[in-house]
Amino acid sequence: MQFHHHGYVSGDPRVQNAAGTGLDRPTELPDDVDVLIVGSGPAGMLLAAQLSQFPQLTTRLIEKRDGRLALGQADGIQPRSVETFQAFGFADRITAEAYNIGWMNFWAPDPDDPQRIIRTARTEDYGYKISEFPHLIVNQARVLDYFAEAAAHGPARIAPDYGVEFAGLIVGADDVEVRVRTASGERTIRAKYVVGCDGARSGVRQAIGRTHVGAAARHAWGVMDVLVETDFPDWRIKCAINAAAGNILHIPREGGYLSRMYIDLGEVAEDDDHRVRQTPIEEVIARANEILHPYTIDVKQVAWQSVYEVGHRVTDQFVDDLDHPRVFLTGDACHTHSAKAGQGMNVSMQDGFNLGWKLGHVLTGLAPAELLRTYDAERRPVAQQLIDFDREWSSLMARKPGEITDPDELATYYLATAEFPSGFGTHYAPSRIVAADAAQELASGFPVGKRFQSVEVVRVCDGNPVHLGHHARADGRWRIYAFADAAGSALAAWASQAHAIVERFTPAGADLDAVFDVKAIYPGRWEDVVDVPSLFRPRSGPLGLTDLEKVFAAAPSAWTRSDIFAERGIGAEGAVVIVRPDQYVAHVLPLTDPAGLERFLAATVTPHAGSVEPAAARVAAGSVPSR
Repeated sequence: MQFHHHGYVSGDPRVQNAAGTGLDRPTELPDDVDVLIVGSGPAGMLLAAQLSQFPQLTTRLIEKRDGRLALGQADGIQPRSVETFQAFGFADRITAEAYNIGWMNFWAPDPDDPQRIIRTARTEDYGYKISEFPHLIVNQARVLDYFAEAAAHGPARIAPDYGVEFAGLIVGADDVEVRVRTASGERTIRAKYVVGCDGARSGVRQAIGRTHVGAAARHAWGVMDVLVETDFPDWRIKCAINAAAGNILHIPREGGYLSRMYIDLGEVAEDDDHRVRQTPIEEVIARANEILHPYTIDVKQVAWQSVYEVGHRVTDQFVDDLDHPRVFLTGDACHTHSAKAGQGMNVSMQDGFNLGWKLGHVLTGLAPAELLRTYDAERRPVAQQLIDFDREWSSLMARKPGEITDPDELATYYLATAEFPSGFGTHYAPSRIVAADAAQELASGFPVGKRFQSVEVVRVCDGNPVHLGHHARADGRWRIYAFADAAGSALAAWASQAHAIVERFTPAGADLDAVFDVKAIYPGRWEDVVDVPSLFRPRSGPLGLTDLEKVFAAAPSAWTRSDIFAERGIGAEGAVVIVRPDQYVAHVLPLTDPAGLERFLAATVTPHAGSVEPAAARVAAGSVPSR
């Protein structure tokens, strides 16, 4: 963590200095805003945290509840989400309080006595097999708390406006008129952009005439968070349980005592008309005990419970207009599915991460409005992949014992498909922000269109080991990683030309690294790196202090064993890897082609940006994201 570059900091360094709209933020909703977020779910709160890094914008988040969420429905946190938490600065803290899924056990009927269940398989969870981040279980409410803290501690000082209900909208040529309802009555707010993060029954979705496409699977599940006494031996291990009486997905929760159970309630009749949702908790518990036989649970407390019917739906568009979007949909507002694959909150957050920096860049003039077209183009295919995966997983989970020919099939599928549920399967297609002509062979381990996968390196200024990707924060900046050639001469030549290119796309008066965080990685030992181009040691903040933490070495040291060049397929000639603010690789270029960097940025970023007038007249910060 870097601070002091704006002067000595004696307090909590996670609390950034207020700036721009954060200096005098009114408690009442203003009449005009740049971004209006509707709903304080995972996507909405992440959006608020991201846009808090753009204090020159007026961003407000409305929520019809009177206060914070106390009991969240979602609890599964995939490794990609923990990686995202790292960028927002709270991965370590939330990991410390969460349950870490280390194993998954599988139970099935005993062949000698089919009324009893026995453990048939045990497999390591995919979390640490696929990245350095774990697979966690923690209450959604705590995830929202951490994002709320990040939003409140950002320069824009964003906090939810509770007790404000969305009542409708009209999209105009230049803005969106939004009707909201409070205890004082109705009023209208004008917003340049609106983001619907308001759940499966989204009023924003209905207001723009978008529709869910799909159908229910006519299968019901009871879900409950419970504190129990039990003789079931795997109570603190994630389990998939298949029995003659039905199925259970059992997930231990944070805190050492709480667990969540998804209990199979069977097929739903066509004329049920959602009556299954009225199933009493006593019946759900009784069904759980039938499935668990010969083991039992004695439920001491039910912290939360619900009954749901599996449905798989994707909205036909995630925006009001594909060419000139003004209204965006995220999360359950545009894709719904079962809860058992642990994807809803995770995919929703990535919707928000994808959109947040794009809104910030367009509204501050760092990028043209056409950038916003990429939101629907990138996130709708991901949602369809989610539905396809969830349909398969839900079907496997709901099978009856007689329908299972291979007892290891579920365990095999769980591990074989790990890349997608972990959050690392997303692969964005070529666009203005994903190059189609990348020199992929120069960095085969950084596939263009996929998220930047970190490796440990050594920081040259102090010899400490750090994960290269963990150095990047969700501050709205692009990352440019320049991997040096063996001699270092090609890197030096590239840097001398890239310096002027970066300056051209950085607003006048801003720090050199205000928009592009450019780092150098040398192939040798950290002790041997001495002659570093000034591009990698820029001056930061009003004091003009040199940033020494942008230069790294790849060779193993006393504290590291990995070599990022070998791990990610980077050859002796080096490479340039451009990474978007949401951590996805946008381009790979040779060091011999600085003009390629300029061509890519010219199609993506506005030269000498910052001329767009935001809604707030008071602009106390610069026209770039705060650091």
